[in-house]
Amino acid sequence: MKPYSAQPASFRGFSEDSLGFLHALAFNNERSWFDAHRDEYERFILEPALALIREMEPVIRGISPHYTAVPKRIGGSLMRVYRDTRFGADKTPYKTNVGIQFRHESYRDVHAPGLYVHFSLEECFAGAGCWRPEREDLRRIRLAVTERPREYLAAVESARPVMQCAGDSLKRIPRGYEADHPLAVELKRLDFLLSAGLEPGDFLSGGLVGILAGKFEAAAPYMRFLCSALALPF
Repeated sequence: MKPYSAQPASFRGFSEDSLGFLHALAFNNERSWFDAHRDEYERFILEPALALIREMEPVIRGISPHYTAVPKRIGGSLMRVYRDTRFGADKTPYKTNVGIQFRHESYRDVHAPGLYVHFSLEECFAGAGCWRPEREDLRRIRLAVTERPREYLAAVESARPVMQCAGDSLKRIPRGYEADHPLAVELKRLDFLLSAGLEPGDFLSGGLVGILAGKFEAAAPYMRFLCSALALPF
C-alpha cells in the first residue's frame, strides 16, 4: 500500500474511500483493527483533512487574523481521532467522524470561540461560535447580549439565510434574570452556536473550500460579537 506522505497536497476533496474507512471503523472500533489499517486512515482521512486546513488558512485569516488554521497531525486544527473514554459509558476508542476547529488564537481547547467543520456518515455540518463556554465566559456572553441586544440580534439575523442558531439550552432562565425577559430564549443558551447542514457530497470535491468560506463569512458578525463579549480581538 502507498505510505502516507507528509508532503503538502492540494485539497481535491475526501473520497469514497474516506467514507468506506469511516464505515469500516464504525464496525471495527478497536485498537487492533485501527493499528492494522492505520495507513488507510492516513491516506483517506488525515491527508485530505490536512490539505483542507491548509487551503482554508487564507479564508480563515481573511475573516479574522486572530483565528488559526494549523495543518498539524497533533496540536493543530484537526481534532484527535482518539476518544476520551474516561467518563462516558461508551468505551470505543476512536471517533468515527472528522472534526476540524479553527480556533481563536487565545484559546487551546474545544470551548474556544471558533469555526468548525464536521464530516461523518451520520451528519455533515459547518458551525460557528462557542460550544459549552466555561462558566465565566458564558456569564460574559449573556451580559453582552443584555447590554447590546440590537447588535447581537443583528448578527444572528445577518447569518440566518446561511446559518441558524443551534446547541442546547436550559429549561429555565438562569438565575438573576426575570422569567419573562424579552431575550429569555437567548439567555437560556448553554451553547452560543450557529450551524449549517452540509451534504456528504460537498466533502467529495475541492469545492468544499468555497462552500465553507460562504458559511464562515456569513457568521463573521456573530463571531465578532462573541469576541467582543469575551474581550478578545477580532
